[in-house]
Amino acid sequence: MSEDTARMTAAAHQRLRADIASLEKEGRREIADRIGTAREWGDLKENAEYHAAKEEAAMLEVKIARMRHLLRSAEIVEAAEGEQPAGMGSTVTYRDERTGKEMSFTLVSGVEGKPAGGFLSIDSPVGRALAGSRVGDSRTIETPSGTRTVCIVAVEHS
Repeated sequence: MSEDTARMTAAAHQRLRADIASLEKEGRREIADRIGTAREWGDLKENAEYHAAKEEAAMLEVKIARMRHLLRSAEIVEAAEGEQPAGMGSTVTYRDERTGKEMSFTLVSGVEGKPAGGFLSIDSPVGRALAGSRVGDSRTIETPSGTRTVCIVAVEHS
């Protein structure tokens, strides 16, 4: 896998395609409407609404271009199933050996990662440490606060 490859599940790929389509249709239409309305307000040189809408249109185009690049570089990865070790789509519960605290994360692609929501990029340092684990395994995780040893409590495949 090259560094330009974006690993994602088929579901994430489909959501990305839908998001792009929405931005290209509704998103562009909304901004075009705002630009049109702002134009009607007169002198464009001093029309803050017009300039803001034009800037927003440019940012939207950059966002669409980035998403299209991500789509072109996508590598579809099948979610782990059955008795397989933790992988894309698996929910891994682990216990921190030092604090005894248990945490659960679902391993997802980088584009889906939202740690606060329980979705951890499989390409992140913690995600890489958890990938391939099985119940009972111990893993060492490098975190900003130092090295942690965790014990895998559960691996569930969706």
